[in-house]
Amino acid sequence: MTFSRWALAALLLAVAVAPSGAQTAKPRSAGTPPRSAGQPSAPTTRAARPPARSAQRLDGIAAVVNDDVVLQSDVEEQLYLFLTRSQMRPDSVTVDTLRRQILEEMINEKLVVAEARRQGLSVGDAELGRTVEKALQDARERLGPDGFREQLAKENITEEQLRARYRDEARRQALADQLKRKQLPRKPVSQAEAEAYFKAHPDEFPKSPPQVQLSVIQFPATPDSATDTAAKAKALVIRRRIQSGEKFAKVAAEVSEDPGSARAGGDLGFFAKGNMEPALEQAAFTLPLGQPSEPLRSPFGWHIVEVLERDTLKSAAGTDSLGTDGKPALEAHVRHILVRTEVTDADQQRARAQAQRVRAEAARGMDFATLVRRYSKYQGPATPDGDIGFVSLGALQPQIRAGLDTLEVGQVSEVLENQIGFNIFKVTDRRPERPYTLEEVRDQLPEAVEQIHARERYEAWVKTLRSKAAIEIR
Repeated sequence: MTFSRWALAALLLAVAVAPSGAQTAKPRSAGTPPRSAGQPSAPTTRAARPPARSAQRLDGIAAVVNDDVVLQSDVEEQLYLFLTRSQMRPDSVTVDTLRRQILEEMINEKLVVAEARRQGLSVGDAELGRTVEKALQDARERLGPDGFREQLAKENITEEQLRARYRDEARRQALADQLKRKQLPRKPVSQAEAEAYFKAHPDEFPKSPPQVQLSVIQFPATPDSATDTAAKAKALVIRRRIQSGEKFAKVAAEVSEDPGSARAGGDLGFFAKGNMEPALEQAAFTLPLGQPSEPLRSPFGWHIVEVLERDTLKSAAGTDSLGTDGKPALEAHVRHILVRTEVTDADQQRARAQAQRVRAEAARGMDFATLVRRYSKYQGPATPDGDIGFVSLGALQPQIRAGLDTLEVGQVSEVLENQIGFNIFKVTDRRPERPYTLEEVRDQLPEAVEQIHARERYEAWVKTLRSKAAIEIR
């Protein structure tokens, strides 16, 4: 994670309703296939999917704010969205902390909207109408006509009720944004001011997390050839349906075996490089827009991919984020259809046995790089000798981290399992947690310091609103 994203995560951790100017993550489906890195990065904890709004008559009340209420289901919905969009991988204790923080921010939103109305701020019906119709249009395009109707039926609401919900949410957000801009106008920070603040307040900035440099030999648990061939043939039939004129979203909703994204017409949302399966990532940044790909293989099965758009990744200040090469970092908006290839217990045992044999060779002193070139099926970015670079320990799945924590530099792990298959790691270097140097973060400091100041001003302002309100948390 780059410094700027760490800064935002630390400063705006629970800001489901952030101060004006904060970064807004673009949605990514909960069913997105995770990257099959040797550093397994699939989430280990997810918030439960929020309940349908039709169940709110049975809902619990999380808080009472003057004469208004915050429903427990709304808190859970915001928690789910925050975890999905931020791609955080918190443990259960952190999830509980986030839930409490999100409740506090939702209370703040109630107070801000009430203050906006007290000051006589309003939103034009025409502006609201455009916002609502665009939201409905986006939903129809994502789900397809049939999927859109099915989703309404699942939530037991009509289109008019959905439109009313969108209108209410859009009005609240617009009122809050108006008042924040009025009370908290943006105050840019110069480079010199940012650097001075960084030197004077080092404890207000996140540290570079502990990292470990790894080489990996990976043995994916793969189905037998007959199963794989049949799945690819099914994917080709699906692709022909789309080429014949059927809408991608409609076909995805009908046949995709990724349930998380199928409900959204196969939509995976936006993602940047380094966050997706290599085959899908390659397609996302090279395919012509709007054209279905050939079937692409991943550890999960065969995918048909369509790229909807590509754009530069924006920072919290709305500027282009830069990659390690100094060029604007790109993100892609993609949807896919998945045909899963079923992995049997026999397939798992075959991959495990091979991994254990190779681990025994490494224990006898066989050169690790030689074993990588001979056996590894790892598909992520790596050197020919299996080096995947430095990985944050916090990004590792618990069982992988536990298998690496006690290893010294130069040692080889036991066989460690993840959702892809079986892995053998060699630790080639370690870096402890440390403060970032000024040189590392110089270009990102003005934005980060501006966010610190914005958050401080926002908190002080909201504190005055809370002091005048009757708030009961249940």
